[in-house]
Amino acid sequence: MSDTEKPSIGFIGLGLMGSAMVERLQSLGYPMTVIAHRKREAIDAAVARGATEAKTPGELAQASDVVMLCVDTSASVEANMNGPDGVIAHIKPGSLVIDFGTSLPQSTLQLEAALKSKGASMMDAPLGRTPAHAVDGLLNIMSAGSDEDFARAKPIFDDLGENIFHIGPISTGHTLKLINNFFAMTMACAASEAFALADLAGLKRETLYDVMASGPLHSGMLDFIKANAVDGVKDMLAFSIANGRKDVGYYNSMADDLGAPSFLSPATKQALGLARSTGWADKMVPEMVDFMADTFRKD
Repeated sequence: MSDTEKPSIGFIGLGLMGSAMVERLQSLGYPMTVIAHRKREAIDAAVARGATEAKTPGELAQASDVVMLCVDTSASVEANMNGPDGVIAHIKPGSLVIDFGTSLPQSTLQLEAALKSKGASMMDAPLGRTPAHAVDGLLNIMSAGSDEDFARAKPIFDDLGENIFHIGPISTGHTLKLINNFFAMTMACAASEAFALADLAGLKRETLYDVMASGPLHSGMLDFIKANAVDGVKDMLAFSIANGRKDVGYYNSMADDLGAPSFLSPATKQALGLARSTGWADKMVPEMVDFMADTFRKD
């Protein structure tokens, strides 16, 4: 491969974010191999733009210099990486695997060790911002891995993101993302409860927001929740309750692994978990206001 030739990419996980990233990379001329999971639309669109479709993760790995994953859980990452048809069994020496999802740090470390035994390497690079940002190459990327791997991946990250961070060694990107998402989901649940309780107390939501937003409580997260609570815009933060519950659960597991009794994550996990178990899993996190308001009215 010459210095000017773009590395061939194998992309696993063409959901909303992944399909936007694939579209961006293809628009810049990266050779692309993809694999189907549940929905065909994004795969068919990528193939129509020139991508090759693989039948197994292993076949995709064989065709790629860089394997990228953007899937929902650590279990999904492991399912694509492990097994006789998985990425690890068929990875080419010198290849780089990048996990863009939000995964358990301990799982990431185990996968990296397996890849090292095959002469390949791995980075974790969880993302911030939305699929709309991905199409325009404006993501926030919290990458972790060796300096050598970061230097290799940096041109690709620059094509995908606006703010590129090298957090530290492998798994620290996932660690930071879980802390970030725990804090974000805790703020979201606290703001949602505040608006829902204001209803019971006879306060106007607009008044509550105006007062809170005039002082140190003002934040982007407060504005996301207010967008639904006051303005009826439910997807200002396009992040599902199920994903929020998953990430806080991972944070709680990480805290346990570190021997830290988390004080606040159990409450956030319970709130999101109750919403998820009663039919709200696919709704957006700002809709926790509606879930809590409905629950308060029933009680």
